[in-house]
Amino acid sequence: RPGEVTLDPDTAHPNLVLSEDRKSVRFVEVRPRDLPDTPRRFTIYPCVLAAQGFTSGRHYWEVEVGDKTHWALGVCKDSVSRKGELTPLPETGYWRVRLWNGDKYAATTTPFTPLTVRVKPKRVGVFVDYEAGKVAFF
Repeated sequence: RPGEVTLDPDTAHPNLVLSEDRKSVRFVEVRPRDLPDTPRRFTIYPCVLAAQGFTSGRHYWEVEVGDKTHWALGVCKDSVSRKGELTPLPETGYWRVRLWNGDKYAATTTPFTPLTVRVKPKRVGVFVDYEAGKVAFF
């Protein structure tokens, strides 16, 4: 059974608006409000982290992406840089998959790894095996 994930508003980039139950997020072009620039908040790159973090074990959850034309999701180290320009790659502590332009899928590695998708997913599963150092997307 997939785990429960809630989003941490203290990490959310100002262009990201969380739902009241903190289970969904949307990007807005105009910043909705001024938020305090805390050390945990992303300021340039539009990211938000889950309130849950892991230091051991195996974890699985699912992210509903619906019929969106652009999205990126994954995991990162708690120590990632959240200020200034950043490149979300494994070398900088990010493991992600993304969709852009409605039909281009990739794992954000160096260089990007194109992904062939037969059916556009409505949800994406994320699996982390902390001890094995593995992240997988389904």
